[in-house]
Amino acid sequence: MEPPIFFDTWSGLGRILATGLLAYPAVILMLRISGKRTLSKFNAFDFIVTIALGSMLASVIVTGSVPLAEGLLALAMLIGLQYGITWLSVRSDRFQTLIKSNPRLLVHRGIYQDRAMRDERVTRAEIAAALHAQGKAEVSDLSVILETDGSLNVFAPA
Repeated sequence: MEPPIFFDTWSGLGRILATGLLAYPAVILMLRISGKRTLSKFNAFDFIVTIALGSMLASVIVTGSVPLAEGLLALAMLIGLQYGITWLSVRSDRFQTLIKSNPRLLVHRGIYQDRAMRDERVTRAEIAAALHAQGKAEVSDLSVILETDGSLNVFAPA
């Protein structure tokens, strides 16, 4: 039998309200304890952790089969793993290269690096948008780097 579309039971609504009011502040507290790095600019690793945290939080709140204590433990474990991996990455260059990408030069002194752009799947239009965002009209003697978080950094080499 399929569950009702709009309403099942009052107890179901109460459970969602109670777990949401308890789980959400708990996640905020865990994130604050884990430090700013957990909520930093996204690289691929940070993106995955953030999606997983959101998915876990939603499961705890909406899914009746996941008790609050188990859901909070899962969230704490994921945040702890994130903390541990970032702790290792700032202490070990070798470990950092495993989980993070390197910045990539896409334009060097006004010359587009077509292979790098193709490898990174960045178009000239995206570079033009980054230039315009920084008040530059054309690439001329500028350089553009694709940063590890996916942002484009435009600068004039010295």
